Amino acid sequence: MGRPKRDIRAAAEESMTPPDTLGENQSLARVIKAEGNNMYSCLLPSRKTVVVELADRFRNTIWIKRGGYVLVDLYPTPEAKSRAEGGISNIVRDEKAWRKQSYWPKEFAKNTYDDEDEDESTVGKMPPSDSDDDE
Repeated sequence: MGRPKRDIRAAAEESMTPPDTLGENQSLARVIKAEGNNMYSCLLPSRKTVVVELADRFRNTIWIKRGGYVLVDLYPTPEAKSRAEGGISNIVRDEKAWRKQSYWPKEFAKNTYDDEDEDESTVGKMPPSDSDDDE
């Protein structure tokens, strides 16, 4: 039997709104890759890579994509049973709202692309015709 929809909706709504402040051991992190078994490799703003575990309430409910952002609770001392250095306590789904918060790290600045690069792209354009050279 699957999880009740009220649990799924509650987890989804919880991840839409950012908290007012972060706790002492909390930090935002960018997901680098999925390690398997609900473990993810994440990059902290200090450029340190940590392996974190997904919280039970998000498993099989909300999917985390590579390059996405998560709120991580780092363990004060390493646990002997697991290789995880922390747990994912929230998933950034409404990135625009999260970026407005004062605790959003400057290291995770939004990627902006130059307009010049877009002009040089040949994606979706026809190849140059050779008929111009024949005349």
